[in-house]
Amino acid sequence: MSVGGSVKELKTKEELDHVRQSGAPVILHFWASWCEASKHMDQVFSHLSTDFPHAHFFRVEAEEHPEISEAYSVSAVPFFVFFKDGKAIDSLEGADPSSLANKVAKVAGSVNSGEPAAPASLGMAAGPAILEAVKELAKQNGSSQVNKEVEPGLSDALKKRLQQLLDSHPVMLFMKGTPEEPKCGFSRQVVDILKDEKVEFGSFNILSDNEVREGLKKFSNWPTFPQLYCKGELLGGCDIVIAMHKSGELKDVFRDHGIETVGGSGKSGISESTGLSATLTSRLESLINSSPVMLFMKGKPEEPKCGFSGKVVEILKQGKVDFGSFDILTDEEVRQGLKVYSNWSSYPQLYIKGEHIGGSDIVLEMQKSGELKKVLAEKGITIEKENLEDRLKNLIRSSPVMLFMKGNPDSPRCGFSSKVVNALKEEGVNFGSFDILTDEEVRQGLKVYSNWPTFPQLYYKGELIGGCDIVMELKDNGELKSTLSE
Repeated sequence: MSVGGSVKELKTKEELDHVRQSGAPVILHFWASWCEASKHMDQVFSHLSTDFPHAHFFRVEAEEHPEISEAYSVSAVPFFVFFKDGKAIDSLEGADPSSLANKVAKVAGSVNSGEPAAPASLGMAAGPAILEAVKELAKQNGSSQVNKEVEPGLSDALKKRLQQLLDSHPVMLFMKGTPEEPKCGFSRQVVDILKDEKVEFGSFNILSDNEVREGLKKFSNWPTFPQLYCKGELLGGCDIVIAMHKSGELKDVFRDHGIETVGGSGKSGISESTGLSATLTSRLESLINSSPVMLFMKGKPEEPKCGFSGKVVEILKQGKVDFGSFDILTDEEVRQGLKVYSNWSSYPQLYIKGEHIGGSDIVLEMQKSGELKKVLAEKGITIEKENLEDRLKNLIRSSPVMLFMKGNPDSPRCGFSSKVVNALKEEGVNFGSFDILTDEEVRQGLKVYSNWPTFPQLYYKGELIGGCDIVMELKDNGELKSTLSE
């Protein structure tokens, strides 16, 4: 059935199911009104819909349709899902017009697999201005997941406020409406589940405060509401909470994080029998011992799928600990078996030299008290010490354009630093910065490393451009922006 090359708003999951069952190619664009990259990619999306009139192109506002967003694990926008013959066969995250066009062509293009997937949109229909804008966006920040690091929209004051809200109750629900009067069905379902779990929880009505509503999406990198947090870490939205409730895992998470429930602590979710087969026991032992430090987590270290897993990964990385990991979402047998084997009912689980250490609360506690370092040392695990040269290299490469200055861009502490900041801002260049007045080791080390005795110092892709005079000269010659975007 031809849909005439137009993008439609998807209203319900039923509508999607109906179109999928027809077997025609379907492409969904999950977007959000606050995300600039979404808006630019939507223009490319619209042009592609005219190139492929036999496919269905749907726009989905991620926050307004959490049941659809969560069904396809959307945690950042723009995000695209591709269907062929009724099945989701591919997805794409971020502002990448070439990949989008190629993936669309693969599901909706010529039957002849020998033909390259290169639709007209990429040079003609989409128009150079749109493509330039999208390429620029992609270069600056990729998807909104990366953007979280550099997003100027989250002020320190707002971050602090969000953190205070997250920490205000051990279990905290950000919802539409209040527990007594939810303003959407998904919020109501999560409230009912928490009541059923008999846990006390705090709540915040995101309809009453747009700053919190928009800020939390970026802060947590989760575009929909409700959002449920436990001890300041995101558990997920409605679909995830329902699944965890049904499997007994929600009760386990609450218990393992010391959250009191009315009615005692049952061993829900753990099989009473220890009758794990010899094959499975052997497999679990082999996995546990596959690395001296082994983390069983949801997702991968590069892309954790729950806040608690993310927290332990962060602790290990900060401590410069080499570790192996296993994504328990990919293997139900390991996921359920390990709970019984370790008598620990939730994830993540950390093992050191085959010994079970615990979950995120315990690891965090051990990190704070210094015990984690002690245990690692006792078990003979050496921690890589970052030397000054590595530290300087990492700082220099922490942003494509990096400025070492006195003070910070909002409040420079010397005239030369101020001049360079203004020059970069006037040219519209995004840049990272480091205040060398806060760290004498970096200040002295960088002079030797770069063989440049004064500050500010400007770097591009790890290479020194120069100090104030050179930057001003480049600006006056009209070469500053092109030098920093080669």
